Amino acid sequence: MTHLGELLRDWLPTQRWYGAKGTAIDEVRVLVETRLPGHADVRVTVLEVLAADGGTERYQLLVGRRTGGLEQRLEHVLIGEVEGAIAYDAVHDHDAMASVLAMLASGGHVETLHFTNAGDIDTSWTSRVMGIDQSNTSVVFGDEVILKLFRRLQPGVNPDIEVTKALADGGSTHIPHPKAWYDGEIDGVTTTLGLLQVFMKGASDGWAMATASVRDLFAEGDLHADEVGGDFGAEAERLGATTAEVHALMAHSLPSRLAGAEEIQATARQLHERLDAALAVVPELAHYAEALHAVYDQVAARTAPVPVQRVHGDFHLGQVLRVQEGWVLLDFEGEPARPLAERTALMSPLRDVAGMLRSFDYAARHLLADWPDEPQMAYRATEWAQRNRESFCDGYARASGHDPRDESSLLRAFELDKAVYEVVYEARHRPSWLPIPLGSIERLIGGAE
Repeated sequence: MTHLGELLRDWLPTQRWYGAKGTAIDEVRVLVETRLPGHADVRVTVLEVLAADGGTERYQLLVGRRTGGLEQRLEHVLIGEVEGAIAYDAVHDHDAMASVLAMLASGGHVETLHFTNAGDIDTSWTSRVMGIDQSNTSVVFGDEVILKLFRRLQPGVNPDIEVTKALADGGSTHIPHPKAWYDGEIDGVTTTLGLLQVFMKGASDGWAMATASVRDLFAEGDLHADEVGGDFGAEAERLGATTAEVHALMAHSLPSRLAGAEEIQATARQLHERLDAALAVVPELAHYAEALHAVYDQVAARTAPVPVQRVHGDFHLGQVLRVQEGWVLLDFEGEPARPLAERTALMSPLRDVAGMLRSFDYAARHLLADWPDEPQMAYRATEWAQRNRESFCDGYARASGHDPRDESSLLRAFELDKAVYEVVYEARHRPSWLPIPLGSIERLIGGAE
């Protein structure tokens, strides 16, 4: 008889959210398999994946089981036959997800799972899976609430729920408020499995808005970035102000303090270590290594204390939405591939600023992959990026009373650290985009001279 773990050895690497593609799987163990109440057979399933290289990761699935075959609309999420039933990824099944929603609406325990309700939920809402499926899976119910199903798990409370709840309790209007969540006991540790939040109906994605502005600029032959009808500068300034307001509330609602010289030096060592690791993967970085290390040495030499606090941790244009009332920030879990201790560590809010500045650069330049030898296009991209980077910092300074550009050495180091991360990502996944972060490194290093 075939067991679920055996089927998943082949099925997991085909999923976009699976994080260890290219590494052979030795074994998949089922750690938790809890069936939820309801007429559909849907089981919250936690897996431990043992890779051939010795690595271990944990993932969550909602596994549905049927004995009468699958409808055609579910055939694309078939896992295989297990114990005389057809197993499939149940996030795409309306009946199965109705069982999940019912538990979130009522709260309570099912074996080692705990469901917490914090708001009114209509259990008649039907589900649909969002088309963007990256490190997690998002399911919308009735265009009213959205469930983030955490796929890759790390023991402990996920920062997204911790930070989002603190901001909601502090009265923030710049985040989607939590409505319910669920967690489970895995090896004796409470681990966040899912978060249900208000769905931002009619919202515009920040990345889509920014890249539309870039296209408008590229379509004009003789206008500057601030003259084009789709100018993004005012929105970038509003986004900067919103970011500063959220940072201020995070500092008030969650731990914050001043970091001294010893901690600053530890941060500098981390920057050096990340660079060294990237150099082993991407030879093209070697040309910039000496200058990058010099920038990080400036951080190590700093004697003035640095304010540190909880931050977003993975801040870019794809993590913000524009609604009628203003900007909304999403996904406070940090970079999912980073250890949980690193994602919950207190950091300078300049890390988030640096992340958004990098995102403006990407929005301006990603289309240049199709026009690699167009200096005029490159000039216009630089103009757009610079205008919106400055506008974002203007808004941040206006709302916070502290201009991030006044900390140019620290901000540059964090932005270069992000660009180094991007170099590795592009080399592995989108080699044609590699010139974007490499070009940014060259420009930022030039600015340090």
